[in-house]
Amino acid sequence: MNIHVAARTEHREPSPADPAFARDAISGLSQQPKKLPPKYFYDETGSNLFEEITRLPEYYPTRTELGILRERGSEIAATIPHHAALVEFGAGATTKARLLLAHHRVGAYVPVDISGAFLNRQTAALRRDYPGLAVHPLVADFTCPFTLPEGIAKLPKAGFFPGSTIGNFEPEEARAFLETARKILGPGAVFVIGVDLEKDDRILQAAYDDDAGVTSRFNKNILSRINRELDGDFDLARFSHRAIYNHDAHRIEMHLVSQGAQTVHLARQGFSFRAGESIHTESSYKYSVTRFQELARRAGWTPDRVWSDERDMFSVHALRAGRA
Repeated sequence: MNIHVAARTEHREPSPADPAFARDAISGLSQQPKKLPPKYFYDETGSNLFEEITRLPEYYPTRTELGILRERGSEIAATIPHHAALVEFGAGATTKARLLLAHHRVGAYVPVDISGAFLNRQTAALRRDYPGLAVHPLVADFTCPFTLPEGIAKLPKAGFFPGSTIGNFEPEEARAFLETARKILGPGAVFVIGVDLEKDDRILQAAYDDDAGVTSRFNKNILSRINRELDGDFDLARFSHRAIYNHDAHRIEMHLVSQGAQTVHLARQGFSFRAGESIHTESSYKYSVTRFQELARRAGWTPDRVWSDERDMFSVHALRAGRA
């Protein structure tokens, strides 16, 4: 569908930027088809927009998962070892962790998120609402290996990864992430993870292309970040949001589609687009319970329990890591 146009160097003064962001953006826009990693959605603006998406009537995953956590929270919390450190990968607003905390007295809570400003606000609220809880916020890219705080070294570990974010990884990347999480949490750990299930594609389409246009703004925010942080000159009005369901791959895809032939720049490099060419910004894979459990086994986890809503829209899995 898309054509690859090699980047050409421009004589422009660079601006200070996250070198990983610059490297990933240049690499992604140099590929065929063009793509950008979805983890860069989540600066402070993107995190706030995503929280707005979770409240939209079309966006079923959040309210469905919340329903499971409310109705089966005591059963889910019972899989977590007593006095464990609960490590939430990509903590966001911590709403779902609070539902587990209502049913389980953990030894510590470690919210891990890439957006430091957003994480700091959530941490302050948690410390206010749970004055006896040891909270160890960790600003990190949870898709990469990171080191847990020394203060929780002696506690048993439980991971928490709600929100179906596992679906944003390519299947082999998802396996690699699950392996990394197992190594971070250590032998004997439990991992509670939310997984979106396969369903009617009309429901999926609406969830990722809402009538209010919030998902469109969320998608375009990655271009705003490039403009702001990488000296980019994307004209957001010349790109449109598109969401499609790829049946063969079992995934929803989000794209930013060029509305005409144009050349854009970032970090002293230029990238040409033809009319209709897109940047693939996110995939959201949908699983059956069986396919996800097979994936977890390949990553060294043993499936323990699974909970779902009455319509089988969403699932929450408890996985266990073997002891050394």
